[in-house]
Amino acid sequence: MQPDFGTPSVARMYDYLIGGRDNYPSDREACAELLRIAPSTRELALINRAFLLRAARYLAAECGIKQFIDHGSGLPTQPNVHQVVQEVHPDARVVYVDNDPIVLGHGRMMLEEDTATTAVILEDMRRTDAVFESDEVRRLIDFGQPVAALFVSVLHCVPEKDDPWALVRDVARRLPSGSYLVVSQLASDDAQLRTDITQFMHAATGGNWGEVRSLAEVNRFFEGLELVEGDAPCEVSLWRPDSEIGPRQETQEWVEYGGVARVRRRCPIDQAALVDQHTA
Repeated sequence: MQPDFGTPSVARMYDYLIGGRDNYPSDREACAELLRIAPSTRELALINRAFLLRAARYLAAECGIKQFIDHGSGLPTQPNVHQVVQEVHPDARVVYVDNDPIVLGHGRMMLEEDTATTAVILEDMRRTDAVFESDEVRRLIDFGQPVAALFVSVLHCVPEKDDPWALVRDVARRLPSGSYLVVSQLASDDAQLRTDITQFMHAATGGNWGEVRSLAEVNRFFEGLELVEGDAPCEVSLWRPDSEIGPRQETQEWVEYGGVARVRRRCPIDQAALVDQHTA
């Protein structure tokens, strides 16, 4: 699969919005139009990045999680998930999953000296079997121990016809007891804004987009899960903030909305079957 630099990429647009260098004129032009439609988008992207790192640190430091699968990871940005969690647990293992060949190339360059505990695979996160059965996941992830599955600012890339809620349920079903999911996505309760941004991004990216969803639709991702310590899904800058200092949206025409949840415990027989399924 060859990169198409003339068509905007969601990963490269995000990279541009958070101050990265791995983007092209098509990405910057698309971001300019997106900022016209939704002026708070740059702050929203920075808020999302901070949430990702806080959630990863929380899971490693407070929940003892040492294994992470980061779905739709995007282009590497310093610090990244493995750097954050390995500050807590030097032996923590992270697998990044993305279907963008540019992400694969940059990720492998970033990880070339750290392949013992970290890997990046080129795969569509909707192909759950392919992700969980990949050589790198089998090498690094022990499904007899808790795992954190991350879906941070990526589910809006999955259209309704592909049932992103079923995707999250399927991943949760495969995880052992004591595992966690981190879920957030772009959301708005303004129906016209949802339509405008969804149509623009679909056209700009050549169809590589899903849709902006309502807050109620994002809440559905957490059905059947236990939100940590009663934390409700929220605009993610409000989720366990480190301090009052940080990016803030002057307007909230859309937000990054989500939270962190625990996989409910299963009976020992069911759990053993799941472990056997992924270690056979």
